[in-house]
Amino acid sequence: MKLRYAAPSLPMDHPMSSPAGRPCHVRWNILVILVAMSFIAYVLRANMSIAGDSMMRDLGLSQIEFGMVLAAFTWGYALFQIPGGIFGEVVGPRRALAWIAVGWGIATLGIGLVPDAGAGGTGVVLAWLIALRFLMGVVQAPVFPVYAGAVRNWFPINQWALPNALGNTGLTLGWAATAPLIAWLAVSVGWRESFVLTAPLGFAIAFWWYWYARDFPAEHPRTAAAEIELIGSSAAAAETPIAWKKLLRDRNVLLLTLSYFSMNYVFYIFFNWFFIYLVQERGFAGLEGGLLAMIPTLVGAVGAAIGGFWSDGVSRRSGIRRGCRLPPLIALPLVAVCLAVGAAAENTYLAVALLALGFGGTQITEGAYWSAMTSVAGPHTAAATGIMNTGGNLVGGVGALLVPLLAAQYGWITALSSGSVMAIIAAALWLFIRPDEPIGD
Repeated sequence: MKLRYAAPSLPMDHPMSSPAGRPCHVRWNILVILVAMSFIAYVLRANMSIAGDSMMRDLGLSQIEFGMVLAAFTWGYALFQIPGGIFGEVVGPRRALAWIAVGWGIATLGIGLVPDAGAGGTGVVLAWLIALRFLMGVVQAPVFPVYAGAVRNWFPINQWALPNALGNTGLTLGWAATAPLIAWLAVSVGWRESFVLTAPLGFAIAFWWYWYARDFPAEHPRTAAAEIELIGSSAAAAETPIAWKKLLRDRNVLLLTLSYFSMNYVFYIFFNWFFIYLVQERGFAGLEGGLLAMIPTLVGAVGAAIGGFWSDGVSRRSGIRRGCRLPPLIALPLVAVCLAVGAAAENTYLAVALLALGFGGTQITEGAYWSAMTSVAGPHTAAATGIMNTGGNLVGGVGALLVPLLAAQYGWITALSSGSVMAIIAAALWLFIRPDEPIGD
């Protein structure tokens, strides 16, 4: 399969083609829209969990049936990471992100229009919800692989970690905002209306992105020659086949995917189980538990930005290998300590603080992972990050089963400490990852 788009050279009649043109900051405007897109993606992804209690009561669904609905998203999301990366490689970030954001709006709107159980029976309702959540997983899957491809096109080498990390800041803030927003809408106007009213967010971000963005800096009418020169050759793409054999056999691609799998095990402990842990193990009431469950996401938003600055700063001074290795080699062992000590802490608020720091530590490493894969994969960044993100999300299915089994059999200290083991494995793998060795070198 060949790429169907390529970076154009700057035309002589480009409105800012003069070498004396003032540097502008179109790339940062592009990044603002990308971060807003990751925020909205998570609002429209996490809304089902918040509205779930009202939906189960209204539609007559059991917890197991509703669990099938939630699982449908995970499978669609995990299975379409690599196809989503290919999609981004083929059509380019501008069209790819616009189309998938429209898909978010359609899938969300469809949830709000689900028929009552009396209209067709529980089986029809369940099938409707499963199909729509699977579709949501499919159209959400390409967002971060294509995001990474857009960052590669629009930012200079050694400045990829921060833009990718800020995408994680956007998603964690979206995750944090979803609980109060959807809970308030569900109480004020109803759970169906909460989906109908938030669906236009997908359409709005699709329009904003397609209207302003371009695949490459030289295509944008507001990009100065100085900015294009600053971005440099990282924006170049060629009409070359996607090197699947090289991608799937490359040592760095495989090690990054395994390490991301291990690190994201900790992410999914918090995404799936932290609220339940606070209520069942620590004894918080539902409302207080919900507010406390926001703390790790806010810490994670800050951690992602810090990690991105840190990685890029070290990369500029000491090279991309050291810049990508240093944050995970320091942060992930600290994550392991925070999880183990926090799980065992008797004071509940100290436990929440330590566990939140543990989650924040995982987010410090995000920019390094995506920057390293971008450096390794070059023009095939979207496909390669699709491989990495497949590993990072398949572990969600593993943790969804393993964490409650460990908690039931051995207690929550053991369940949370399993994340410590995975964090150490993720850190150890970084000792063998060389981001400065692109595929084919």
